[in-house]
Amino acid sequence: MNTANKITLFRVVLIPIFMVLFMMESTACRIGALAVFVIAALSDAADGYIARNYNQITNFGKFVDPLADKMLTTAAFLIMLHYGRMSPYALMIVLAREFMVSGIRQLAAADGTVIAASLWGKLKTVSQMVAIIAAIILMLPFFPEAAAMLITDILVWLSVAFTILSGVDYLWKNRSVLKM
Repeated sequence: MNTANKITLFRVVLIPIFMVLFMMESTACRIGALAVFVIAALSDAADGYIARNYNQITNFGKFVDPLADKMLTTAAFLIMLHYGRMSPYALMIVLAREFMVSGIRQLAAADGTVIAASLWGKLKTVSQMVAIIAAIILMLPFFPEAAAMLITDILVWLSVAFTILSGVDYLWKNRSVLKM
């Protein structure tokens, strides 16, 4: 197993740690959740950089890296929903896009094709991670509730816009996989 794939798996291991810390009601745990999430988000950039620049791109990495991103962001969004920091409609849009992309990837894999993430998919992931980081920070007791909710809503819906754009782009570019 190469370094890039090890970093991806490390991100997967961080997800339950992040979840436990984010669900705790203490400021220290929320700061810990923020730190773990930032490390996980940075590991996404690191594994991609290493894979591209050190010739470590593998089918395993093309499959597991986006899956790890989806697991991390979905975990955070579910917790945000639990705390009333995300609209269920926004989460449904995000999940619908993820299921659609996963389905197309499975169909392509059945034909021996691995589909890598696109620029729009990467922008979607970055916008979601920024929204999540901001939401965690804004859930700390130092911020006025109304302002924190407004800023979180704006960032979440901005990430939803990128989610929709990336989903449409993905569907269009891979329409041949859906031969009807």
